[in-house]
Amino acid sequence: MHAPKGRLDVAAGEETSHILSGLTAQLPDRDPEETAEWIESLDALIAEQGTERAQYIMRSLLQRAGARSVGVPMVTTTDYVNTIPVDQEAEFPGNEEFERRYRAYMRWNAAVMVHRAQRADIGVGGHISTYAGAATLYEVGFNHFFRGKDHPSGGDQVFFQGHASPGMYARAFMEGRLTEEDLDGFRQEKSKAGHALSSYPHPRLMPDFWEFPTVSMGIGPMNAIYQAQSNRYLQNRGIKDTSDQQVWAFLGDGEMDEPESRGLLQLAANENLDNLNFVINCNLQRLDGPVRGNGKIMQELEAFFRGAGWNVIKVVWGREWDSLLEADQDGALVKIMNETPDGDYQTYKAESGGFVREHFFGKSPQTKDMVADLDDEQIWGLKRGGHDYRKVYAAYKAATEFKGKPTVILAKTVKGYGLGPHFEGRNATHQMKKLTMEDLKAFRDHLRIPISDDQLDADLYRPPYYHPGMDAPEIKYLMERRAELGGFVPERRRKHTDVTLPEAKSYDVAKRGSGKQQAATTMAFVRLLKDLMRDKNFGARFVPVVPDESRTFGMDAFFPTAKIYNPKGQNYLSVDRDLVLAYKESPAGQLIHPGINEAGAVAAFTAAGTAYATHGEPLVPIYVFYSMFGFQRTGDSFWAAADQMTRGFIIGATAGRTTLTGEGLQHADGHSPILASTNPAVKTYDPAYGYEIGHIIRHGLEEMYGPDADSGADAQGSGTASDKNVMYYLTVYNEPITQPAEPENLDVNGLLKGIYRLAEAPTADGTNTANRPTAAILASGVSVPWALEAQRILAEDWNVAAEIYSVTSWNELRRDGLAAEEHAFLNPGQPARTPFITEQLAGHTGPVIAVTDYMKAVPDQIRQFIPNDFASLGADGFGFSDTRQAARRYFKNDTHSIVAKTLQLLAAKGEVEEGALEKAIEKYRLLDVNAGTTGGAGGDA
Repeated sequence: MHAPKGRLDVAAGEETSHILSGLTAQLPDRDPEETAEWIESLDALIAEQGTERAQYIMRSLLQRAGARSVGVPMVTTTDYVNTIPVDQEAEFPGNEEFERRYRAYMRWNAAVMVHRAQRADIGVGGHISTYAGAATLYEVGFNHFFRGKDHPSGGDQVFFQGHASPGMYARAFMEGRLTEEDLDGFRQEKSKAGHALSSYPHPRLMPDFWEFPTVSMGIGPMNAIYQAQSNRYLQNRGIKDTSDQQVWAFLGDGEMDEPESRGLLQLAANENLDNLNFVINCNLQRLDGPVRGNGKIMQELEAFFRGAGWNVIKVVWGREWDSLLEADQDGALVKIMNETPDGDYQTYKAESGGFVREHFFGKSPQTKDMVADLDDEQIWGLKRGGHDYRKVYAAYKAATEFKGKPTVILAKTVKGYGLGPHFEGRNATHQMKKLTMEDLKAFRDHLRIPISDDQLDADLYRPPYYHPGMDAPEIKYLMERRAELGGFVPERRRKHTDVTLPEAKSYDVAKRGSGKQQAATTMAFVRLLKDLMRDKNFGARFVPVVPDESRTFGMDAFFPTAKIYNPKGQNYLSVDRDLVLAYKESPAGQLIHPGINEAGAVAAFTAAGTAYATHGEPLVPIYVFYSMFGFQRTGDSFWAAADQMTRGFIIGATAGRTTLTGEGLQHADGHSPILASTNPAVKTYDPAYGYEIGHIIRHGLEEMYGPDADSGADAQGSGTASDKNVMYYLTVYNEPITQPAEPENLDVNGLLKGIYRLAEAPTADGTNTANRPTAAILASGVSVPWALEAQRILAEDWNVAAEIYSVTSWNELRRDGLAAEEHAFLNPGQPARTPFITEQLAGHTGPVIAVTDYMKAVPDQIRQFIPNDFASLGADGFGFSDTRQAARRYFKNDTHSIVAKTLQLLAAKGEVEEGALEKAIEKYRLLDVNAGTTGGAGGDA
């Protein structure tokens, strides 16, 4: 059936009934008269004693019903109206006229900034509509809630919605923090250096302004939750008083479809993080269209958050609706509100007051009569709640005063609010960057900005910014509000408490080796960390973060001493209480245990690793994850951690493609160093021995928090002396070997830069070689013992003298080589700098064979810097379940494959007997996976 001409189809009530909780739908009403009496009684209670008393009575009845086994379903959604009744709204304390004025200036300047960046010679993009629709949500916070770092509480942490960044710049311009020249540098970070604004909240690009990167959807919600937890962690461990600090996260309703956005809500509820407030800007739109065209995203989110244990506050309608809702005695208006899907609400705001009268209020005779005395302009002026200062203020105040649960505020807004009919509520509004002259003038008129037509007509792409001057009464008021709240927001400060790094003796355990016992590098690392955590000056600042694999890594030894952080302690009788290494939780626990939850672990790592700036208290997170489940699973979060300038250590335990034996394809890590190499802030090391780990950790701590750590602490990139905002990634293994003691005259500089000579070539009598074919074998991590065994076989079976180099970092060697090439490129006529890898192998004339337990692309990173014949061995392809010996023979990166590859390169130069390769393949049964002998069976996966 077609709709009547001139009228659009809208969803019928029965088609959207799933939007509400079906409290009565499944039960018959056997006595409607009695039902009506109960409802009348409730109405009388509300009328006489208010909603607060009615809430108490209703909750008491529900509690009693449960005790009497009356099946009352959980109310997951409420009617599509404001959560806070009018009689419970907190009184708005500000000067609404002043705030309205400069909010208009900010909305104008934000839009003009993006528009000016679209002129033909620039065209760098930007987003106009997000802030236009969310300005009220932010401004209520700025004027009354967001506390700066000079506030006695220590200040709040605010995670701004990424696409709303133009509004934050516009406010900073009002505050005198930014100039017009700065605004014109939007998204031109190199060409307008010194006056540049990053596209979104990027602390690494604007290290004194932004604190938290949020524009990668879903990461903001996760990080905000763990920031709130980190605040409590600092409090409970006695490091800093954070008891009066709030965390605010501004999110989009479309963003809440990201699994990361919702996937960690339980942590906030379980730990009663009532210092956390989500504000979800429900403009009902994704980037391309409605979030829930056939449904209601606010109702869905209400149910989801309520079910997750959060306090939910809906801000649906502005004050203009109050009288209409009060007059809605038979519930006809609320029924229409409940049943109208979001797709229709979006359409209403793209049309007119007359359209709303016909298609919304015209759904029933009662509601049509309600607005009979209102003209179309008045109907159009019925605002959504997210644009009403008083409604938003009441919600924020209720959220900050609520105890025991985190709060989510669902605020209904219009995307592109005030930008005119070409923008408001349109599906394409997110991608629209430019305003026509008609749009500009209408927007100016709507905001009442004192700019003339002549000023606008002068240049479509250079409409003027507006500032009334710092002496204007509204700007004085703005500055007074910020002064009272403790200074500007956002602001990042890099000064922190001075620290004393661990004493040299704390590293002794790494230097001693394992003696007659065998120990995997995972265990060598854990033993070192245990001693570092005992350091009386610095030990308490380490924050181990382990996602439910502590026993796998041998870290259960930390349980009884350092304990696992739990703000509620341990209120149960532990099943393993009689064991020496019993599971022990405590509010003062040092270990963060996020469970089987790598995403949460990186969020916890980020919060701890930026505490030096957020709270002025350095913490050193040590995130230990299983195999490839770090960079492969959470690479985007590590990128955000780099943007936030996180400092800490990432430990890829049980690393390597062939060490996990039985675990198989989705566990066998053969590529994490390549993934890590894409992050400029990550320094990747693949140590073979405990003493190497000790030097790397010590150097990392000195780089992050040594005497010169803050002189150039906010340089971009990494791998340079000036950048201290780095994350060290160490791959360690679960394969036990005899850990050697630290050699005398160890080339520590080479170890830290990425390569040092571990073993000279032997001869039969143990002296240096002469007049024999030579080779250099470069190995890292678990493959170093294989290379040493290959060295022996080459000498004994083939009379080949091979030197062994331990490559602690293929990635850092590549960065150094590329830097040398760049220097030569940009400094013609000057002596070229030799890459460090080239320098270390200087004088070596034989072939170079590189071997790792990773794909060949890892050692191939340095191929261009080695003039010798070069070959790499690795483990390309998917991993699988088998013995280590069989897996290494299959991938041809085992001891005998090293020997054979060396012979191949030497044969090509005529330096070994003809047919040596064929003989080696036959002698060592290289094509038989059952003939492999490299590695042992020890070490649990």
